[in-house]
Amino acid sequence: MLYLWFQVYLNKMKLDGEWYTDKTSRILYATDASAYRELPLAVAIPKTEADLKKLIAYAKANNTCLIPRTAGTSLAGQVVGNGVVVDVSRYFTKILEVNAEERWVRVQPGVIRDDLNRYLKAYGLFFAPETSTANRAMIGGMVGNNSCGSNSVVYGSTREHLLSAKAILSDGSDAVFQSLSFSEFIDKCDGDSLEATIYRNIRSLLGDYQNQVRIREEFPKQQVSRRNTGYAIDLLLDTNPFTAETKNFNFCELLTGSEGTLAFFTELKLNLEPIPRGVSGLLCIHLNSISDALQANIIALKHRPQVSELIDHYILDCTLENLEQSKNRFFVKGNPKAILAVEYLADNYESVLAITDTVESELRAHNLGYHYPVLFGEDRKKVWELRKAGLGLLSNLPGDEKAVAVIEDTAVAVEDLPDYIREFNEVLKKYDLYSVHYAHAGSGELHLRPIINLKTAEGQMLFRTVATEVAELVKKYRGSLSGEHGDGRLRGEFIPYMIGRENYNLLCEIKKAWDPDNIFNPGKITATPPMDKHLRYSPGQHVPEIKTVFRFQGQNILQHAEQCNGSGDCRKLASAGGTMCPSYMATRNEKDTTRARANVLREILTSSTKINRFDSEEIKEVMELCISCKGCKSECPSSVDMAKLKAEFLHQYHQSHGFSLRSRLIGNIASINRLATPFSKLFNFLNNLSWVKSLLGFSTYRSLPKLHSFTLRSWLQKNPSPTGRLVYLFCDEFSNYNDVTIGIKAVELLQGLGYEVHIPYHKESGRAAISKGLLHKAKTSANHNVKLLSTLISEETPLIGIEPSAILTFRDEYPDLVDEHLVPAARKLALNAFLIEEFLELEMQKGNVRKEQFKDDVRKVKLHGHCQQKAWLATGASKTILSFPENYTVEEIPSGCCGMAGSFGYEAEHYEVSMQIGELVLFPAVRQSDEDTIIAAPGTSCRHQIKDGTGRMALHPVEILFEALK
Repeated sequence: MLYLWFQVYLNKMKLDGEWYTDKTSRILYATDASAYRELPLAVAIPKTEADLKKLIAYAKANNTCLIPRTAGTSLAGQVVGNGVVVDVSRYFTKILEVNAEERWVRVQPGVIRDDLNRYLKAYGLFFAPETSTANRAMIGGMVGNNSCGSNSVVYGSTREHLLSAKAILSDGSDAVFQSLSFSEFIDKCDGDSLEATIYRNIRSLLGDYQNQVRIREEFPKQQVSRRNTGYAIDLLLDTNPFTAETKNFNFCELLTGSEGTLAFFTELKLNLEPIPRGVSGLLCIHLNSISDALQANIIALKHRPQVSELIDHYILDCTLENLEQSKNRFFVKGNPKAILAVEYLADNYESVLAITDTVESELRAHNLGYHYPVLFGEDRKKVWELRKAGLGLLSNLPGDEKAVAVIEDTAVAVEDLPDYIREFNEVLKKYDLYSVHYAHAGSGELHLRPIINLKTAEGQMLFRTVATEVAELVKKYRGSLSGEHGDGRLRGEFIPYMIGRENYNLLCEIKKAWDPDNIFNPGKITATPPMDKHLRYSPGQHVPEIKTVFRFQGQNILQHAEQCNGSGDCRKLASAGGTMCPSYMATRNEKDTTRARANVLREILTSSTKINRFDSEEIKEVMELCISCKGCKSECPSSVDMAKLKAEFLHQYHQSHGFSLRSRLIGNIASINRLATPFSKLFNFLNNLSWVKSLLGFSTYRSLPKLHSFTLRSWLQKNPSPTGRLVYLFCDEFSNYNDVTIGIKAVELLQGLGYEVHIPYHKESGRAAISKGLLHKAKTSANHNVKLLSTLISEETPLIGIEPSAILTFRDEYPDLVDEHLVPAARKLALNAFLIEEFLELEMQKGNVRKEQFKDDVRKVKLHGHCQQKAWLATGASKTILSFPENYTVEEIPSGCCGMAGSFGYEAEHYEVSMQIGELVLFPAVRQSDEDTIIAAPGTSCRHQIKDGTGRMALHPVEILFEALK
């Protein structure tokens, strides 16, 4: 009843932004990237500062709380709670002012760190603190957690760069916190405002001599550069009202790392640094043990690197199975137990190599390491991409045991790190546990994640036991239990032990002075509930058996959804590059992320009491704008394949609800086209009448694909291929019925290059059926095609496809879709199924296709790759073959999905989002191209989208290469 009353009351609230009180939204915001889960009462998306003040007034009047949130990537449960989640990531996103001369910028809290630096590049400046989540992490969250990252050896944490903060206090009043001289500080203490109260409070607490002694004795020692334990009163103590001849007092020291518990930020003024000039070289030291790596770290630090980061063999092993990161292993030699990546900056290459040679010599003298490559430029960036993916990669373990964030943020002095890690591993050994070791060796902080099954009572007991014993170990070294990820719900319980009960009481007094009604993110830092309460999983909870059509490679479908750890890689915007998630890039709505879909799937499949657990409007809602682009298959570090999950959901959901006419038409489009080909003119005429499109649920703004008057298969039968090296062409349903002229060009190109082209008998690919969840139909096609082609196709006689989405079903879905006994044959067939561009690239490399076979005309090409081609990292083949003619230059458009995504963009309810996605990168890039530039797009839906969105005709790469033939 209480919740129903609350919901009714909320719905009466009027904001310029939005309120969400529905079940789906509450599920989406019940978790972050931590092990915690608690349903909030509501979600608010404020648009203005007036909205924030309304929220504060409501919370104060109704004894509830507000939980500030940006990207929701916190690892200690900072944005999990039972109040109103206040998400500022959609509207508070403005860069307000830049002062290049004084080197500062003012921003709203929802500005993304990497986007800010792209904007600042023109000024020659950047905001230095960096996180592995920097392409989606927002400044407000970075301030709240006092974030830092790989470069903290040089630039420190966010605290060192926050100059001032504009905030709303718990009584709704405005305040600006900035550097104050002694007299200005004293003046601030006068008056009866809440702001004056908090200044008097800190003056009283830190002016007390006994408090000063206890703070200096019990807080982490000053050699620990990463210190996020509790409120930073130890740092405020070292300012001019309390310690002579020190820097000015600034409450920003306290607010940074306060996790939204004291005030609500509206503007943040940040110090900026000049963009480093010179050459950076990355020394990748291969080592035989973690212990050796930590000793090597001490040697490397003597030579003043920019960065020193550890990557252990568990992370390296995870990269083997990740499509995006496997290509970044190029520098790895042998099987190192650890790689220490140390970056040095100097004026030129020679100076960098002089430093790395010196370091290598010293390491060899101490018998540390066995391989010492030095990488520059793009190669260096690939290593850092691999390192940054570490957090998500740890979720790739297929079962219920996961690398758990429980003690992953401890920091000690660098010189203490080898001994600390030795003792740490001794603690784990007592419980037969082992841990991942990676990240910030140069700052005395390794991310340490033991492998624990939190679904069991034993696992949850270990969760607490390990946390407790490691806290004791950290205190022994006077380290910080949190180095960068904050206390949150995970470590708050241990703060009294870490800094002493009297010091903890000071934190409680500060919280009470700032927030007497406890409305700002309660239960974080002070009065924190036990660290093993409100975990994502209940111990011993029933795990349902869910039968699916797809297999999930050693998992069930629920475990695959649970692989998402909430790191939020799917929240990056188009400006960051990549494909995942195009609908989120357009809407900036959490509901449209892979994370959201995985969260709702996990929640419903676990808790539903229905016979058909997929019969869920909540799952249907979050899946609505998933366009099955497959970007997550490669770009999600946890390799969550949401397109596959969506196809399975649609299949299961429609077992209860039936398939719509439109879904049946799309799923059976090949059969319809086969029957309609003799009547193609009439079919095309009817198909593009507005009332017909409306009746079928297609957008009247779209022109539907036209049917050709004959098929590609019938054309080849009338125009048999001359003798040559035999290749088999997969006659996909799009090339066979719609893009017949492209199919003919593909055949003629292959023939012109000396190949004999045969189209074997086979069924349609099943791509359209998969996209609509008609999995039994798709499975029938897959079974037939594997049986028909597996004995015919080999390394010597590969299967070549024109349309990426069709040929890639052999590589992607078939091995997990066919009957069990056909799996070996499907996997073998998958190895020899190629995009036509991939085949031609291989033939060019072998010398079977030669440059002299092509004209020397000058041509400029802009290439847009198909999403599923990108998911398999195969756009490089398109670029290679188009660059092969002597004077052809190719530029790949840095676009994600085009927005059409098969039938998605044709559907009336999806047309607007489809075009918004196109406008992110693709359409502007095409419009900015001169008329002589050829636009290339391998995908049939991509070409159609480009035509509808820009009026330009895009060509398949085979058309371009055919025209280049002599």
